Amino acid sequence: MANSFAATEKMADALDKALVQKAVTGFFADNDLAAKFVGAKTVSIPDLALQGLADYSRSSGFVGGDVTVARTTYTLTQDRGRSFQIDAQDNDESGVSNLAGQIMGEFVRTQVVPEIDAYTLSKIAGVASGKSHTVSVGASSTVDADCYKMFQAAELGVREALGFGDEELVCFCNPTFWAALQKSTAFTRQITVSDFKKGGVDLKVQSINGIALLPVAAARMKSAYTFNDGTSGNQTAGGFTATSSAKGIGFILMPKKAASLVKKTEVPRMFTPKQNLNADAYKIDYRVYYDVFVKKNMKDTIYAYIEA
Repeated sequence: MANSFAATEKMADALDKALVQKAVTGFFADNDLAAKFVGAKTVSIPDLALQGLADYSRSSGFVGGDVTVARTTYTLTQDRGRSFQIDAQDNDESGVSNLAGQIMGEFVRTQVVPEIDAYTLSKIAGVASGKSHTVSVGASSTVDADCYKMFQAAELGVREALGFGDEELVCFCNPTFWAALQKSTAFTRQITVSDFKKGGVDLKVQSINGIALLPVAAARMKSAYTFNDGTSGNQTAGGFTATSSAKGIGFILMPKKAASLVKKTEVPRMFTPKQNLNADAYKIDYRVYYDVFVKKNMKDTIYAYIEA
């Protein structure tokens, strides 16, 4: 197939851009600029440590301090892919690239994006839960009655952990919590619309106290998932499913820069019917490595509401 490599490279760029822009958590990819791949699935991310102030002496001057720049190595645990075939009779060679692009674009939108969101949010919620940075509904109350109170408690926890600095914050909300906020008069009196950058695109989102509010589908807001291997008896459909013990994540409130989504999308491989030994069809292979990492010095800055 003429220019197949150029076509698949162009497709890879488009799919990668779509992934970042369509995933609710896609903006975390903007935080990985300092990450360096040291292998196919291994990255190193810098951690900076500084010593605090010391007394200045008029006789001996400054006390020396240490600056430690260590690179922590992480392995991307999510190595995922799929192979698709387009029958040779469905399109001729001049149009197969366009058809392949449409198929893979839909695959990224409906399958890849939801999975990356689900994995990322469940892992971040796990950090908050592990630190006991969670808020809850009152014993004899409801989400509708307590939503704004829980939001304020989480905001206070995050801002205190940040030293009440001017970090940009975000709040991921599941549909139940989002609906409760919309009905809260305390919330609606203070809501504004603000700018939000994601993958080089400027968006308008609702916000409160400068915190961007990002509603997320319930299926992507669970505490634990099984990421299907595609070959086991009950996992051949691939994708992901919430585990039987998973709890709903009501919301996650955190600094925008606290997590890094590190991903590596391989250039899709496309084979012509003549190259495909298994069928008279064009064959497309798609593979992506990804993971999300919360920076060590930001793990105390994440709060969540995990439903009972």
